[in-house]
Amino acid sequence: MKITFAAAALLVIVVPIFGLTEDVHSIAAAVDEHYNHLHTLQAEFTEVYHGSGMDRTESGTLWLAKGGLKKPGKMRWEYRSPREKLFVSDGKDAWFYVPGDRQARRTDARKLDDVRSPLAFLLGKSKLEKELHGLSLANDVAPMNPGDVVLRGVPQALADRVNEILLELTPEHRIARIVLNEVDGSTTEYRFSDQKEDEAISEARFRFRPPPGTETLESNLEP
Repeated sequence: MKITFAAAALLVIVVPIFGLTEDVHSIAAAVDEHYNHLHTLQAEFTEVYHGSGMDRTESGTLWLAKGGLKKPGKMRWEYRSPREKLFVSDGKDAWFYVPGDRQARRTDARKLDDVRSPLAFLLGKSKLEKELHGLSLANDVAPMNPGDVVLRGVPQALADRVNEILLELTPEHRIARIVLNEVDGSTTEYRFSDQKEDEAISEARFRFRPPPGTETLESNLEP
């Protein structure tokens, strides 16, 4: 479960609400336009993983904040169910921590190779057609919500391990779902809801200090 930004997929059927003449290029440009004007984003998420003989569903809240020039954005994935855990980055350091554990893992945010990391580059830096090779309408994939559109493409930096990425977009050009199909047959899906844009988010939310007695490990491994 590792990767670098690539976020986008749209419709199974191009419905009228998107416009019968709207093509992949105009849809991708509209998504870029939407996210490149945002400074912060908050959303509820559900993460569904299938692979290696296991199925796992987790949920929680995601916060994103725009990063500086040539710098990853800030993000905080706060998992609540079925187990509390935290994945947070201030744009410099990225941390993974499970409350109650006596270890916290840290890595350089700029070298982060994680399935969640692409979203850190979303706000202000979205370029779907550059990030996803062969971007096209996924007419064979049913959208999760009627009226949405699904796109598919191959992330340029992950072609050796990810077969494709599907991105479901709403009529407002928001990303509602991301599906990553990896070459080993595993699938990771992220569903987003209750999205709140450009609301104030405290800088403290993106900082992490290991609790006293916690060992810090330098690592680039995902949980």
